[in-house]
Amino acid sequence: MVGRPISRHSSVWDKAAVAAAFQEAGVKPSHLTSLYKHLAKYPEAAWDEVPNLPRTAMQLLDKKFHNLTSTVLQCQTSGSADTTKLLLKLQNGMQVEAVIMHYDTTASAREECDETASDDVASTSGTSHVAGCQRATLCVSSQVGCIMGCTFCATGTMGIKGDLTAGEIVEQLVHAQRVTPIRNVVFMGMGEPLNNYNEVSSAVKMMVDPQVFALRRSAVTVSTVGVIPRMLQMVEDLPGVSLALSLHAPTQELRKTIVPSAKSYPLDKLMAAVDKYQMQTRQKVFVEYVMLSKVNDNEEQAHQLGALLQGRAVVLNLIPWNPVYSPEFDFEAPGNQQTESFQAIVRQYGVHCTVRQEKGQDISGACGQLVVEYGAGKGCGSSTNSDMEDIASTLIGTI
Repeated sequence: MVGRPISRHSSVWDKAAVAAAFQEAGVKPSHLTSLYKHLAKYPEAAWDEVPNLPRTAMQLLDKKFHNLTSTVLQCQTSGSADTTKLLLKLQNGMQVEAVIMHYDTTASAREECDETASDDVASTSGTSHVAGCQRATLCVSSQVGCIMGCTFCATGTMGIKGDLTAGEIVEQLVHAQRVTPIRNVVFMGMGEPLNNYNEVSSAVKMMVDPQVFALRRSAVTVSTVGVIPRMLQMVEDLPGVSLALSLHAPTQELRKTIVPSAKSYPLDKLMAAVDKYQMQTRQKVFVEYVMLSKVNDNEEQAHQLGALLQGRAVVLNLIPWNPVYSPEFDFEAPGNQQTESFQAIVRQYGVHCTVRQEKGQDISGACGQLVVEYGAGKGCGSSTNSDMEDIASTLIGTI
């Protein structure tokens, strides 16, 4: 756990901290529920606007907590208007970014939107989400920087600067909701989420809380390069939440050269952990594979990847590398023909395989580009043809 500077006020979205303060002051737990139910609708509400909140609780909140401890320094929208990038300043002065990806599939699926709901994306509450509608996915950061050091990712060049609190993670959702309603959240921004496990877990629980943000559990995806103990801990702590594995290589020998953490978590043990995770959860898993020209994209590697994933209940997402404008990076993305050929080979092994075409490159908001201008950044992006929710329709349910 990376240390954080102590500040006078904490984020009110740090539910554990607020709950502990309420308990110490003798405030009933029921007022915690009322507080968050109100703040989810009115995030900037004054404490005295929360229904039936006792004066003791108001005074406590005023003394120790703020509605928001982060501020939006910049909001950029891509030329195609399908991506919005938020640059956020934390109260300790550090900066992170969150990316909103907008989708409008009404034109291609108006009939389904008007008349039918997809059973595959039905929520746990019994309501259904409809294909062919406007929606938005938010990519959040969990750390400032990253210690994992993936060679193709800008964040890896800066090391780890600090962990975000649960409140700082949730505040990214609060800020994004001001731009547009958010239906899906992916932990694919700066940082390795499972290296900040407790805070990420707390943030996810608030996001899926039916009385707060009420996101479907399957609509929240936590991505990892493969922190095995925490992957397996998610089974107990975050049931129903989606898991994405950043794989990037089909063999241990290659993977450890581009994903240094593979030295600690070898590929055979990682895939065994995926098998155990699926056996216990009955959920499919996303597999992310950044394609680097002449590094991990040849025909032999496609066959190796297909064989590795064959028989496993996964959805493979191929991600052509996005340019990072820094002399430290000497990678290139494969051409469309090479990518399509790679995809075709993998599919021969019965693996569900998609290709992600990135949004937000013009504002450095695509995968691998975040915060480059400010000296930090991993990133997230999404397909121009389908988003995480579309792909997730293949993941919902048992395997």
